[in-house]
Amino acid sequence: MKKTFFIIFAVFCVLIGLYSLIYVFLDRSFGLLRFKDQEVLQNLFWNIGFYTHIIFGGLSLLIGWIQFVPKWRNKNLSFHRKVGELYIIFVFLSSLAGIGIATLSTGGISTAIGFSSLGIVLCLATFLAFTSIKKRNLVMHQKMMIYSYAACFSAVTLRIYLPLLQRIFQDFIIAYRNVAWLCWIPNIIFAYIITKNIKTSTLDVIK
Repeated sequence: MKKTFFIIFAVFCVLIGLYSLIYVFLDRSFGLLRFKDQEVLQNLFWNIGFYTHIIFGGLSLLIGWIQFVPKWRNKNLSFHRKVGELYIIFVFLSSLAGIGIATLSTGGISTAIGFSSLGIVLCLATFLAFTSIKKRNLVMHQKMMIYSYAACFSAVTLRIYLPLLQRIFQDFIIAYRNVAWLCWIPNIIFAYIITKNIKTSTLDVIK
């Protein structure tokens, strides 16, 4: 059951990680860009921030799940460290860009605060994961990486919840205001449930 759950989780991570990169290749009428004002789409600052956010966020999601497979991690710690270093760089670029463009989020102040808060949580959790492993605090590192990837996984949950909320509210703006919070807060609560009993230096997510 645990392995099945993890496989489904990994498939979502890979699919949405790759899906996010599609924004680079398709025209401006794709996905969430369909709901953006032309003034925003022509804003150079927003474009730099958006593509930085979407590209590096997709890459973070694409490689991050690998770190939770103990067999791969323990077999090759050097590979684990290299993937971790890339993940941290990708997350910082994506989250900082996300915070920057949140000011122009569709849906106004509520959406802006929701996505900005997500960016801050993601950035802070990843920073604490980095500093804790430098201090050889494996327990804190494990916990913060789970929080970090739970926030990163919001890219998946957003795309699950948003169509459902649109069907419920029959209004994209209302749905988007709600998903700006719903896409990540339950993930953080789930991360808390997972990490609250971690007291040793090893964590087997899947054997």
